[in-house]
Amino acid sequence: QEQLVESGGGSVQAGGSLKVSCTGSGRGFRTYAMGWFRQAPGKGREYVASINWSGTYTHYADSVKGRFTISRDNAKSTVYLEMNSLKPEDTAVYYCAAGTTRWGLTISDYDYWGQGTQVTVSS
Repeated sequence: QEQLVESGGGSVQAGGSLKVSCTGSGRGFRTYAMGWFRQAPGKGREYVASINWSGTYTHYADSVKGRFTISRDNAKSTVYLEMNSLKPEDTAVYYCAAGTTRWGLTISDYDYWGQGTQVTVSS
């Protein structure tokens, strides 16, 4: 089983930056596609970004494109989300997820989920 743990969340002012991390404990981490999702109060879980198993391909939601960067370090079994030029609407719980069989942009494409880390952006 793959256990995913997010860290690095916190409170920042609009325009600031924050980098969150997700570390996996399973042996298969380096073979998984990884994704970041977020969920604001009263909202559904929203796709943010994804990266393929080797880190050679990335994809972003339009709402974060140009501001967020996803990356991974398979030697550390860790995926990162660097968030720049943060806006109040970025406030949400951020979840990382692992896709064991395929890459995708939907919740159903992922098999393991972390507990989430809170990111709060103040204006």
